[in-house]
Amino acid sequence: MGIVKFQIDLQFDCGLESREDQLLRTIVGFHQDQESQWVADLDCGHAQHTRHDPPFFPCPWVMTASGRGARIGTELDCGWCDGKTIPDGYASYKQTPVFTAETIPSGLRQQHATKRGVWGLIHVVAGTLIYRIHHPFHTEETLDSQIQGIVLPEVQHDVQPSKDARFYVEFWRRPEE
Repeated sequence: MGIVKFQIDLQFDCGLESREDQLLRTIVGFHQDQESQWVADLDCGHAQHTRHDPPFFPCPWVMTASGRGARIGTELDCGWCDGKTIPDGYASYKQTPVFTAETIPSGLRQQHATKRGVWGLIHVVAGTLIYRIHHPFHTEETLDSQIQGIVLPEVQHDVQPSKDARFYVEFWRRPEE
């Protein structure tokens, strides 16, 4: 069976419905929480409960090691990513120099993305910055010194600074990486 078939089964079995504006993330493992409920570990760094709680969440596959193992590599919508929330336990590990409209690398003005598991936090020191997030969000935000931009792993985006803009990007990841 392919990943698409498992995704359809997972959405049906667990009552999940995929929408175009949701960000699907790959299941990379499972663990149990303090109440022995199964939690899917996602490649973005977040975790999502996958409960077998009929009739609302009929997920019998989560009750066996082989069932969970068969779901590794399939996708789930990550509500935390949809909300642009950096995962708990992540920490800043580097930042860019302060860029201006004159010094910004051309690649930042074009669609680009961070690597798997790497989040970004855009800090505007002066002026404004147009921050566009492409699929699946298709949003445009105006950032300034009061509004930071959250860069999601592997999500295409670009920025356009105002003439007086000064900004830098701080990169976050799980400390052990």
